[in-house]
Amino acid sequence: MTKLFYIIIFSVFSFHAFAQTTNQLREQLNQIIASKNATVGISIKGIEDKDTLSINGNLKAPMMSVFKFHIALAVLNKVDDGKLSLTQEIFIKKKDLHEDTWSPMQKEYPNGNMNLTLDKLLRYTVSHSDNNGCDILIDLVGGTKEVQKLINKQGIKDFVIKVNEEQMKTWKNLYINTTTPLATTELLEKFFKGEVLKENTTKYLYQIMIETSRGLTWMKAGLPEGTELAHRTGISGTNDDNLRVAMNDIGIVKLPNGKHFILSVYLKNITEKQEDTEKIIADIARATWDYFTKK
Repeated sequence: MTKLFYIIIFSVFSFHAFAQTTNQLREQLNQIIASKNATVGISIKGIEDKDTLSINGNLKAPMMSVFKFHIALAVLNKVDDGKLSLTQEIFIKKKDLHEDTWSPMQKEYPNGNMNLTLDKLLRYTVSHSDNNGCDILIDLVGGTKEVQKLINKQGIKDFVIKVNEEQMKTWKNLYINTTTPLATTELLEKFFKGEVLKENTTKYLYQIMIETSRGLTWMKAGLPEGTELAHRTGISGTNDDNLRVAMNDIGIVKLPNGKHFILSVYLKNITEKQEDTEKIIADIARATWDYFTKK
């Protein structure tokens, strides 16, 4: 038999082996989400190897606090342009620190009327999901329209931001800010490759996403301890019918071989218990990790 014959046979075998593995992951993910009382959207991409898989990838999903990643991109874009500086001080008024919301900053500085550096404000918002910090940053960049403009400029069409955290205290407003799993993965890849921000600001945002203190029992729980995960979470409350609008986790995972994969998970209109919903995200992360480490 010729060398060419062996190459063809090997290539065909490799393709089928790869396809089977991808199909097995899809089956696993479908099993995880099949009986759950939620609409689930998943997008996966290996950054270096280009493996892709999505389930309901075009789901129009309410972002919740995932949008703090997009807001941080808008802030740091202005840092890149020299219009803002990470060391500049921002005056935080007492009236900006609402008590009836998630805000580690408000708990630490209940009286407000003090200065914080932009760096500190971003860390509160991105690493600790501070809702007050988020709205201060939105105002700082010129409103939600400026965030919308920057994301659309990256070629991301499936993205809508019109309301801030304070406005999302109204139930119907929770459904306004939306994106899709596929659009999220595309943006995360552009960000990781340095196509959105300059090198220093890219590294800075990536690091404060690694330092995220929220969602420890979500995607992070599905990965081996010590795994590098740069991510952003988002969750709504529930109404009287125990309906949760959304629970989301999006991130970039570093593999033992130094490569990375992106995982964007959005759950919409959920009636599962919170701990059960967290487990769905963790199980999706675990199955994806196993795929990339064993393939």
